[in-house]
Amino acid sequence: MAEHNYKFEVAMSCGGCSGAIERVLKKLDGVKSYNVSLESQTAEIVTEESLDYGTVLEKIKKTGKAVKSGQADGSPMDV
Repeated sequence: MAEHNYKFEVAMSCGGCSGAIERVLKKLDGVKSYNVSLESQTAEIVTEESLDYGTVLEKIKKTGKAVKSGQADGSPMDV
């Protein structure tokens, strides 16, 4: 099955911020793997083909963290 690679630049100030993003990604159906980095201020997510960019973006936004930019499979996307 095909998969998507999403990358978001997210404003995170502490481990609690990155932890909040990790928790919503862990609960999201269709997420195969993720890497949330406080140092680089990024969240990289590998998903099943059925999980679209907008759904992942909304889940991250619900944490209250500011999403500065996003990419889907290497292409810049609107946030």
